Amino acid sequence: MFKTLSVALIGIGMSTLAMAAPPVAGEHYKVLDEPVPTHVEDGKIEVTEAFWYGCPHCYNLEDPLNAWVAELPDDVSFQRMPATMGGTWNRHAVAFFAAEQLGIQQDIHEDFFDAIHQEGQQLTDDGDIAAFFSDYGVSEQEAEAALTSFGVKSQVNQAHARMRAMKLMGVPALIVDGRYVITPSSAGSLENMPQIAGALIEQVREERDDAS
Repeated sequence: MFKTLSVALIGIGMSTLAMAAPPVAGEHYKVLDEPVPTHVEDGKIEVTEAFWYGCPHCYNLEDPLNAWVAELPDDVSFQRMPATMGGTWNRHAVAFFAAEQLGIQQDIHEDFFDAIHQEGQQLTDDGDIAAFFSDYGVSEQEAEAALTSFGVKSQVNQAHARMRAMKLMGVPALIVDGRYVITPSSAGSLENMPQIAGALIEQVREERDDAS
């Protein structure tokens, strides 16, 4: 069962992990027994964030993660993947993929988080989500069509299968190259997660150079 990592984060401070030494497998990150196929061009390194809009830890990760993503080099492809666990989780995953289909996902992402965590909105009803989307240049009718489309349903199912393959037990999580999984508890804090991801990106580069 996916769950937010509230228990794991009790007592964990937000101090930055000193990365004087490389991160250690089994301590700072988990290595998947079976790598998950990535969806990037040859030569690029995929970093995926698994998140849920209703998760307060995912919300608090946004600022440090966005600052890190803004500085990523061209050989790194960052993507977000909404978590699926039924109920509200799935409704928010539907909203994510519908916004993507409508071409407004980047515009609504931060505001959708804010609406839930700052304004107390639930945003689980199609009508409420469609009304929210209508502030971003689409009609409510277009939004409702996207929310109920076969394509969006298929994307939610694919995300669910991908999360199961990643063996994720909570969010947020960062997955590097479909193999390395970083969680707040393994990283020591939310702020440390991007730092460890950066070290693993460099590790992947070195592995590819050695193999070539």
